[in-house]
Amino acid sequence: MDDTNKLGSRIQTYRERLGITQEELAERTGTDADFIRGVEGGDTYPAVGSLIKLSRALGKRLGTFTDDIVVKDPLITKASERKEEGSAQGKSHYHYFPLGKGKTDRHMEPLFIRIDPECGEPLSSHEGEEFIMVISGGIELTYGREAHRLGPGDTVYYNSLIPHKVSAADGRPAEIFAMIYVPF
Repeated sequence: MDDTNKLGSRIQTYRERLGITQEELAERTGTDADFIRGVEGGDTYPAVGSLIKLSRALGKRLGTFTDDIVVKDPLITKASERKEEGSAQGKSHYHYFPLGKGKTDRHMEPLFIRIDPECGEPLSSHEGEEFIMVISGGIELTYGREAHRLGPGDTVYYNSLIPHKVSAADGRPAEIFAMIYVPF
């Protein structure tokens, strides 16, 4: 089973345990039922903001849907051992490489993310905070009504309740490290 199907299967399991329909979960997350069906069916890997909304609506920690193993401290992820999760068979412009998998007591979600150019994702909004460092390429951060350009080595730290979007700039791919905190 690929990562998209694992994620979708886990979301479906927790939704069914709560006894709610796909339509009810869609309403709780501010999405539509087709999106929920796509996620549960393995056709869609949600962007981080949508995944956070799903985890909160289901009353689970974000890592509940992505962790397969439990490791002891310290958790070390070698660059050569990073594994991509998501991207739903090329249907997403974000390629996620979780860096905290297995640390079950974590309070943050550290991620290495590759962003393809021409990202058409909508603005996202969720409780919490995000910290991003640009590793390569450039990004454009849309934050509320403002747009900010950042290059390699630049960082940004913001309240993720404000509608926001991170896109690759100048028609070229970008790579970032992101640290996401969502209160539970």
